[in-house]
Amino acid sequence: MRLHSSILFVSSICLSSLVTMAQAPAPTTLKDAFQGAFVIGVAINTGQITGRDARDEALITQQFNSISPENVMKWEVIHPRPDAYDFTQSDKYVEFGLKNHMFIVGHNLCWHSQTPAWVFTDEKGNPITRDALLQRLHDHIQTVVGRYKGKINSWDVVNEALNEDGTLRQSRWMKIIGEDYIVKAFQFAHEADPNTQLTYNDYNLETPAKRKGAIALIKKLQAAGVPIAVVGDQGHLHLDGPSAAEEDATITDLAATGVKVAITELDIDVLPSAWEKTADVSMSVSSNAKLNPYPNGLPNSIQQALAKRYADLFAVYWKHRDVVSRVTFWGVTDRGSWLNNWPVRGRTSYPLLFDRDGKPKPAFEAVLKTAKH
Repeated sequence: MRLHSSILFVSSICLSSLVTMAQAPAPTTLKDAFQGAFVIGVAINTGQITGRDARDEALITQQFNSISPENVMKWEVIHPRPDAYDFTQSDKYVEFGLKNHMFIVGHNLCWHSQTPAWVFTDEKGNPITRDALLQRLHDHIQTVVGRYKGKINSWDVVNEALNEDGTLRQSRWMKIIGEDYIVKAFQFAHEADPNTQLTYNDYNLETPAKRKGAIALIKKLQAAGVPIAVVGDQGHLHLDGPSAAEEDATITDLAATGVKVAITELDIDVLPSAWEKTADVSMSVSSNAKLNPYPNGLPNSIQQALAKRYADLFAVYWKHRDVVSRVTFWGVTDRGSWLNNWPVRGRTSYPLLFDRDGKPKPAFEAVLKTAKH
């Protein structure tokens, strides 16, 4: 009789546990859904950093556990003149991340774009020497990285150094210093904060030739003893490609070098392409009604296609959660996306998980369902 009672007692516990598991609510936030797999990040702007945009700020703290700065840490903002740094916005950005216990990304230290002309020239406007430019790069990195030592978890050290064919872009960094400017930038960043994660960041790594160039660059950094921890695959994608299979191959190939992979600037453009797909910010195209087909809202068919596209991508990220360390969206809502004004100004774009009113789109629910705990 005593044995029978024990069996009944254990059985009731097991049944209770099964009921509890069945009734456990599914995660309702991105950061909870992917907890333990990878962090979920978002790029934020000055209005969100300062609290002027309270709605977006609430979404950021509710849904995400990592932040990247859209612009406030780029050279033209943080170091506009040789004798002047402006940390007003970057300090607030870091404070925001610390207050909300987030993984904080610094973006970026060395880029061909949004870098003032004075960096590369003397007082007469002539190109400076290799040694002089290396000194300026060193001083900038030491000052900026040093200021946030122990606070910023990961730095995008060099941004977009590759051409589409995988060769090194002939930027002013490259022309004046030579190809070792990349190694030097990583060395300077490591000296300034030995414990921060160092990342190389680029777009279109789904293109085999460019991916091959990125892999060669990673190996060159490794051979030089540079502690590169992550390669950032930006993920500025389109509704029709690159495919999930191409994303799978990209992550596999990049991770084979021994570094982690971060999806650093994810968005999916549903509008007609103005040219061959790229993310080069220097490009622009004249306004054309055919390039802005959804000014009054996204048709349900496109909305559902976007949801499936995001679900397919996140299934790949989930598959590779052992090497994917972070997935960051480039913007909070459709209203604030850079794609509203690039490459065609004034377009109505719909690339993210939250609409212009901050409400979740079908793509949001589709992404949550890809997390299989």
